[in-house]
Amino acid sequence: MSIYDTDLDSFERDVLAASSGKPILVDFWADWCSPCLVIAPILAHVMADLNGAVGLAKLEVDRGDNMKLAGHYRVRGFPTVILFQHGEEVGRFSGARSRQQILSFITDHVDLDAAV
Repeated sequence: MSIYDTDLDSFERDVLAASSGKPILVDFWADWCSPCLVIAPILAHVMADLNGAVGLAKLEVDRGDNMKLAGHYRVRGFPTVILFQHGEEVGRFSGARSRQQILSFITDHVDLDAAV
């Protein structure tokens, strides 16, 4: 599945290790955050557009110890979306974006032909 939830305990496996196989976007979000709720369906559409070439891990910052990951990656506002490839951050953006802006962001940072 290209969209899944992750947390502090599974982040290493779900994101860092998984990004060796294909790029993984991580959506740092909170349920009280209006822009987070706006971008969620847009990210889902982008994942459908990419047909599994990129994964999307959703990390709710207010659940459990997940805020520790937000601190580790210096996330200052929500939503923040970070793109990982080969276990490393390759790009990020904050705030809501359009479908085309997100697709452009991804293709600007990773070679999807090589990623598949």
